Amino acid sequence: MSLDTDRNNDELAAWDRDFLLHPATHTAQHARGDSTGRIVTGGDGVHVTDRDGNRFLDAFAALYCVNSGYGRTEIADAISRQAHELPYYHSYAGHGNEPAIRLAKMVIDRAPDHMARVYFGLSGSDANETNVKLAWHYNILRGKPEKRKIISRWRAYHGSGIVSGSLTGLKLYHDRFNLPLDGFLHTETPHYLRRPERDMTEAEFTAFLVGALEDLIERECPETIAAFVGEPVMGTGGILTPPDGYWAAVQEVLDRHDILLIADEVVTGFGRIGTMFGSDHYNLRPDFITIAKGLTSAYAPLSGSIISQRVSDVLMQGSDDFGPLGHGWTYSAHPIGAAAGVATLELVDKLGLVENVAETGPYLRESLTDAVGNHPKVGEVRGIGLLAAVEFMENPGEGAWYPSASVAPKVASEMMRRGVMARALPESDILGFAPPLCIDRSEVGQVADAVRSAVVAVLGP
Repeated sequence: MSLDTDRNNDELAAWDRDFLLHPATHTAQHARGDSTGRIVTGGDGVHVTDRDGNRFLDAFAALYCVNSGYGRTEIADAISRQAHELPYYHSYAGHGNEPAIRLAKMVIDRAPDHMARVYFGLSGSDANETNVKLAWHYNILRGKPEKRKIISRWRAYHGSGIVSGSLTGLKLYHDRFNLPLDGFLHTETPHYLRRPERDMTEAEFTAFLVGALEDLIERECPETIAAFVGEPVMGTGGILTPPDGYWAAVQEVLDRHDILLIADEVVTGFGRIGTMFGSDHYNLRPDFITIAKGLTSAYAPLSGSIISQRVSDVLMQGSDDFGPLGHGWTYSAHPIGAAAGVATLELVDKLGLVENVAETGPYLRESLTDAVGNHPKVGEVRGIGLLAAVEFMENPGEGAWYPSASVAPKVASEMMRRGVMARALPESDILGFAPPLCIDRSEVGQVADAVRSAVVAVLGP
């Protein structure tokens, strides 16, 4: 595929360079016109089109989020109808709107049985801010205000706010931002490929991870720790599936020390790994579940904090004792976002998207493995459901990585030339895949073909 860039230097592109500050972008390069970003104008199914007419298979669903696919008129029409009927009203002081109420019921119907209520926000970042604040509030109401430290993991991604950025375990989101804040702790990354000793079995690695968590809790004192936050499957940190037995062992440690579990399911929620929630797959019992992305397929901004019955009971008693909950966003339970959410979850059921992931996900991993799994510079092909990654290494046999993450961006660029979008993840040389949940086997084949060809172009056969 030869990319048409004839309009790269017109007025709109100039305005983009001069006035728009892009997230997670080399700002100076973009301002100079050196960015590889595209101005995207349309989409249908698993494809997007840029303003120059180039068509790409989006193998990352934008940012893991356009789960239902592009061009779903059911969601667009629901947004339009709601905007005409009631574009906005606040949810303070008990006010409500029909789509938010319906969506809350739909979410709880799909969540693990012990979950009770939903607080709606706009982004995964603000949902994790809400979760931490409510975890602190919960412990204060129980007479344990000293329980306020939060444990996360290195390479985790939980957002880029002040609190959520402190939860995140990636240097890009910490360096030169005075983060993480005090009281936000990080433990080991559950990535078997990077185990500290090459001869460790998976069971030994799990024991190492759980031992490191126990040691951290004991050093900091269990009575000072409020919560542990984790993605069931790490996303932006590398699309990392946990080793066998990891989550069961972590859950036992948290229960024993009276530490809440925040399951960040912004990526894994609503079918991404072949079950409605990642908590279902790993038999987790979270106190909070963070949702966003797949909640609306990103057709409108909306996030949520799903709250367990035991936490909800304490919050109810707290209001009886002390008055209204002192937390809120102007756009909490926004009716347009909620209408998009209702339409999205109806489509998830109607199209059988969770079932499609369970069937197509293994085929994606098999296809990627067949395409590049035996390449001498590929250390691992991994994933679960429609989440997958290819990790490049300078010498996989000796456990040697490239000194800088330079390969994955080049492979992603070569894939773009072949009409397929993947994402070079921000830490290590990892190429990530998270296509819309409606992708079919023939489209998976196109992704695998593009990966094979791009890897050969960058690294040779």
